[in-house]
Amino acid sequence: MDGIFNAVDQLFAGVVPISNFLWDFPTNYEWYASIPILGQYSLGILFLLGCGIYFTFKLGFVQIKGFKTGLKLLSPKRKKGETGTTPLQAFLISMGGRVGAGNIVGVTGAISLGGPGAIFWMWISALFGMATAFSEATLSQIFKEKKGNEYVGGFTFYIQKIWKNKIWVGTAMCVMYLIYNLLSIPVHTFHVFTAASSIMNVFVGRTTDVSEPAYYVIAAVIIVVLAVIAFGGIKNAVSFADGAVPFMALLYLAITFVLILLNLDKVPGFFAAVFVQAFKPQSIFGGVFGVTLANGLKRALLSNEAGMGTSTQASSIADQNHPCEQGFVQAIGVFVDTIVICSLTGFIVSAGAIWEDKNINWSEISLDKIGTFLASIRALVPGIKLDGTVVVIVALCFGLFAFTTLVCDLTYSEIAANKISQSKEFIRFIRVLGAFIFVPLGTLTVLAGLQLDNLWTVSDLINIVLVFINVPTLIIGRKYVIAAYNDYKMSKGKRFVAADIGVDSDVWTEEAALEKKAE
Repeated sequence: MDGIFNAVDQLFAGVVPISNFLWDFPTNYEWYASIPILGQYSLGILFLLGCGIYFTFKLGFVQIKGFKTGLKLLSPKRKKGETGTTPLQAFLISMGGRVGAGNIVGVTGAISLGGPGAIFWMWISALFGMATAFSEATLSQIFKEKKGNEYVGGFTFYIQKIWKNKIWVGTAMCVMYLIYNLLSIPVHTFHVFTAASSIMNVFVGRTTDVSEPAYYVIAAVIIVVLAVIAFGGIKNAVSFADGAVPFMALLYLAITFVLILLNLDKVPGFFAAVFVQAFKPQSIFGGVFGVTLANGLKRALLSNEAGMGTSTQASSIADQNHPCEQGFVQAIGVFVDTIVICSLTGFIVSAGAIWEDKNINWSEISLDKIGTFLASIRALVPGIKLDGTVVVIVALCFGLFAFTTLVCDLTYSEIAANKISQSKEFIRFIRVLGAFIFVPLGTLTVLAGLQLDNLWTVSDLINIVLVFINVPTLIIGRKYVIAAYNDYKMSKGKRFVAADIGVDSDVWTEEAALEKKAE
């Protein structure tokens, strides 16, 4: 079995240099890297950040003006129409994908490399990213399609429409996205096992091994539960997200607030470190302003996914009166992901400040992100018994973050697949691929003690390719976003009609608007 896995891994070895080149371009050229500050940023990061800045100013800081409206739209009392989900349900399924393992290990890595000042630049990046999220969510709503009593859409749909409605464009984007999403599944499966391992280690008082029977039980449970959710369709995944996402978010917020209360004296120092080291980082982190700025911006952009198009499937399934309404909702998603959850992780790592502990080899432990995070928790918790309890709760949150991301991967794959074919047989095939091929692949590689780094690099490669396609598409499609936003400001609550902004749609029609009004 190991030989087969290794053969698969070597098959994709040639992808590694291509992926690294595109993610680093043009920082891998000395003439560019030597440019002060700017030389720290790859084209992909500049694309994502620049897109957010553009839409922020073009739409007059829509993310701030529409924030209150977005909160109102998330009311659980809002009724669902005959088709699609409520705005809150769409928001929760998107948060299941946004809030993942990166909110813990990614933030820890950013601080380990750039210091607490990286958090400040995460906030700045998130502010602009909210405008990007508004724009791509609005496009997803404008170009969504109806399938039975569900809506389907996302960036694979609007990219085809914006690029002169060429079918091959939408199909190619869908194929790339499916490969990216399916190959991401084993990575998130690994994170679920990491969480389970941390919890078991606390309970048994020793380091457990993946060859132990308990891990096989965990693998079986993961496969069965995900298969049940996947074959239940979009609505089943939405129902799961309704319960799981609020629970995991509130649990993480609660345990973090407990840590804050136990360390109130460190709160002023935390904010001082964030703002001061944003411009003057400590020497232990290299003391270079550009490194701090780069790590903060990168972490926020990769965490909240604004501009990547990977969360737009969730934006399309909601039943709204106007496309911009879901734009307001998804902008809040970026806020919650980065400004709230990532910042709480940032407090734990920054306040723990384990790099100041002379008994810890910082250069060694900083390479282990989850190890750094757990060591930071222990530094903030007085007492050995409470120490173990907090670690178990946080590890549970980490596992739930990864598991809900798995659910989103499967759900997004199904939604995107509708661009190729809406036949029941094809959708069933996609479900089988995800639940019975790639989820088991993830569990088997963990149980075999393998990483398959080259296989995961294929996912990274497609991710950056999607960025290079999605961001220019957003800029080209800005006329639809701007027109829709102007229409929203003038509509006074009336249902959107796509023809009013020059778009053909089977969803946003005059007839549908009249039916909605009659309801």
